[in-house]
Amino acid sequence: MKETLFVTGGCRSGKSKFALGFADGRFKQKVFMATCCAKDDEMRQRIKKHRKARGSDWQTVEVATALSEAMASHGGGADVIVIDCLTLWVSNMLVENMSQEEVLARADALTKAITEVPCSVILVSNEVGAGIVPENELARRFRDVAGLVNQKVAACVNSVVWMVAGIPVPIKGVL
Repeated sequence: MKETLFVTGGCRSGKSKFALGFADGRFKQKVFMATCCAKDDEMRQRIKKHRKARGSDWQTVEVATALSEAMASHGGGADVIVIDCLTLWVSNMLVENMSQEEVLARADALTKAITEVPCSVILVSNEVGAGIVPENELARRFRDVAGLVNQKVAACVNSVVWMVAGIPVPIKGVL
């Protein structure tokens, strides 16, 4: 049975670990869609460490902005796609000077892809609405757009989990 799960929470709340563990325990053919762009040596080392920790039974696909297209390309041969993370995806689009309307149109395409791919989909994103209002325009724009993207994704999936200090708190659906 196809499962769709959205995992959200703060930084270092255990989102990725939970998503990967959920997938490892249920699926054989696993695709990891990484939205992180390595722009410095420290980030390259983090990516290398994470790739090694996932193990050889994961196919890794690096996707800066074209998530729905990548899902269409890889969803047919997979049992599950894990997308980590949507906040970096939003950031990548804002760095490319996409407008809020363009980002939200891509989010609509993403939610359509989530429903259309034959495999299960797990999405990871930071919760951005629990903090203070950022002091600069770009940070406020990021927070606003990321929050809207999170709302669209949460609305289209079967289950939502909020991670707090490594503890999964079910918000929607049954795991």
